[in-house]
Amino acid sequence: MAVVGDGGFMMNSQELETAVRLGLNLVVVILNDNGFGMIRWKQSAAGFDRYGLEFGNPDFVKYAQAYGAKGYRIEKAGDLAERAAECLRAPGVHIIEVPVDYSENERVFTRELKEKNCPA
Repeated sequence: MAVVGDGGFMMNSQELETAVRLGLNLVVVILNDNGFGMIRWKQSAAGFDRYGLEFGNPDFVKYAQAYGAKGYRIEKAGDLAERAAECLRAPGVHIIEVPVDYSENERVFTRELKEKNCPA
């Protein structure tokens, strides 16, 4: 099982064709925030303005199907574990899209933790 961000996945997503052609058993979980979330967080933490980090994605379910893989979209967090287990048991290539919202993480890890200092 691979867990990737949507930006990183799209940089090499054509490898789905290879996995399907070779008959691999593979599950890819895509954490979809429609942007480069990690880079956005690092820019914010360093005090830089956001630049070029938001983008649109394809429909990952249809994208998987176009390559001959199976695609799924998680609508409720509680459904992820069951879907992942099903995919791990089934042969073939499976893509599981998980929409995520990192806005709270950015607030907590960038602003709130920065304000707290641990004594040396």
